[in-house]
Parts: sequence; C-alpha cells; structure tokens
Amino acid sequence: MQIKLFKKEKSFKKKNFIFHPDLYWKITVSGILVAILFSFFFGYRLFMEINREAILPAPNGSRQVETVKKDRIEEILRYFSEREKKSAEILNSPAPFVDPSL
Repeated sequence: MQIKLFKKEKSFKKKNFIFHPDLYWKITVSGILVAILFSFFFGYRLFMEINREAILPAPNGSRQVETVKKDRIEEILRYFSEREKKSAEILNSPAPFVDPSL
C-alpha cells in the first residue's frame, strides 16, 4: 500500500497559453491614439481659455498701461555694458598659470 498524500506529480503537458501579438499590438496602437487625441483636445481647450483672457489686464480699472522709468533702463544698460567689458577683458587676458613641464 502506497501513501500518495504529499507527492507532486510531474506533468509535462503543454499548457494552453496562446500569445496573440496582433491583439496586443492593436490594443497598444489604439491606446496611444486615444492618448494623442486626448492631448490635442486638452491643448486646444487650454489655448481657447488663454486666448479669451485680456492680454494686458489694466490695474485699478484704468485703461493706461504703466511704463518703465528711463532711469531704470539706463541703469540696466550700464550694468550689461560693464559685464561686456569684463567678459572681453577675461577673454583677452593670458592664462595665469605656469606650465609645470618647463
């Protein structure tokens, strides 16, 4: 008499798993197509919402737009001209290190 309680039988039968690449390909392509259509729709809707807003909202209800002061523009131009001079000086100066092979 044999006891067969916890014995695992070896089964070499082929499982009935069939891979359908055509089905998965169709699912992937349709999913990407839906994502593209959704992004186009969302982009168009966002563009239309932004397009409806005023370009320059007037502060305090007045129609006049604030202008930039001339002194401030001149100060910024001076700053950038100084930076340009410093950059030219750095580019035209020789390297400050000594060649160790000499």
